[in-house]
Amino acid sequence: MRIWIKNGRILDPASKRDEIADLYVDGGKIVKTEKGKEEEADRVIDAKGCYVVPGLIDLHVHLRDPGQTYKEDIETGGKAAAAGGFTTVVAMPNTKPVIDCDTRVSYVVNKAKEVSPIRVLQAGAITMGQKGEELTDIDAMAKAGIPAISEDGKSVMNSQLYREAMQKAAELKIPVLAHCEDKDLVNGGCMNDDERAREFGLPGITNSVENAIVARDIILAEDTGVHLHLCHCSTRESVEMVKMAKKKKIAVSAEVCPHHFTLSTEDMVQGDADYKMNPPLRTREDVEALRRGLKDGTIEVISTDHAPHSREEKRRSMISAPFGIVGLETSVALTMTELVHTGILTPMQMVEKMSWNPAKIIHSKGGTLKEGRPADITIIDPEAEWVVDPEKFRSKGKNTPFKGRKVKGKVLYTICGGKVVYDAEQQEDEK
Repeated sequence: MRIWIKNGRILDPASKRDEIADLYVDGGKIVKTEKGKEEEADRVIDAKGCYVVPGLIDLHVHLRDPGQTYKEDIETGGKAAAAGGFTTVVAMPNTKPVIDCDTRVSYVVNKAKEVSPIRVLQAGAITMGQKGEELTDIDAMAKAGIPAISEDGKSVMNSQLYREAMQKAAELKIPVLAHCEDKDLVNGGCMNDDERAREFGLPGITNSVENAIVARDIILAEDTGVHLHLCHCSTRESVEMVKMAKKKKIAVSAEVCPHHFTLSTEDMVQGDADYKMNPPLRTREDVEALRRGLKDGTIEVISTDHAPHSREEKRRSMISAPFGIVGLETSVALTMTELVHTGILTPMQMVEKMSWNPAKIIHSKGGTLKEGRPADITIIDPEAEWVVDPEKFRSKGKNTPFKGRKVKGKVLYTICGGKVVYDAEQQEDEK
């Protein structure tokens, strides 16, 4: 399909382009970007007043497939990602069974090609069954297409085993996506350890749960030369440690999730497990540190940690309900509302953190609007206001603390491989 996107504000960090221009797509690739030259097209999209950006890339999602498809599956997760403006997502391996071998990687890759409207990349587990006892065959999974290894959902507590995995990842030139949590320090906690936890009468999770593993992982990354990517950073100390690591030229990158740069424990509603996530919401001081880290470039990536659960599971008590919230369909709006419209990030910085930087970390050909690259494109209306309604989500998961929240910034179109996979107006008409 030939697509002509006209009058949009082209934002492409890779080429540092920020201008009103037209963009042309043919044969699944970007063929040119220029000003005001009309050409024949099968479809014309007027993007006046909108951002036209490289397709967004989420390095951290849970699609629950295989094993827990009542929560989400590759098809519904792919549709949710498309609605959120994402053209590529990296699925975490803590499924049932765990993605710990090449055949299971291939299962996800092949199913995604059949049913997902967007690109799904599958990360491989670091240890067999995520038990922390025996390394997976990382070479075989790399041949099957993993972009990274991760033990997400937990940390590899055996430092020697983890170091060996890092050495292998460095050899293969793939990153380690690190969930930083000292399981012994968690001690049954279900929210941040602060005055709010004591007010609610709930066991707390201290910043040290995250910080202890962040410090260890940075030390091991320096030792092995691997690219370490720290997932869902939530503490002010994590930001400081990443900053120090960068000064030492250690290959470390880090991400923050919208819920962590938007909400603190002060926003929590007692007894509502939609506010329960791992790592937990922290203090306002931590939130401000994360925002500063995003602004000054210490934190390069915004990811969602999209974690769908059933309504029944999230209706349990704070102690017994599972950790996690959905995020694919609210990420752009929250980032625009909390960071761009407040002046913390420029529009270009937002695109860097949601597309170009993630692309570089996983060595993707996406993340840019340069000619000849895949036509993965997201069109965003920065001024559109709407109210979050989880009943309209494409995801099976409705577990979000942002229900009823008024936001500003909306994905209008998502184009993946030259095909329009999400059209907001068409979706509204269908509903």
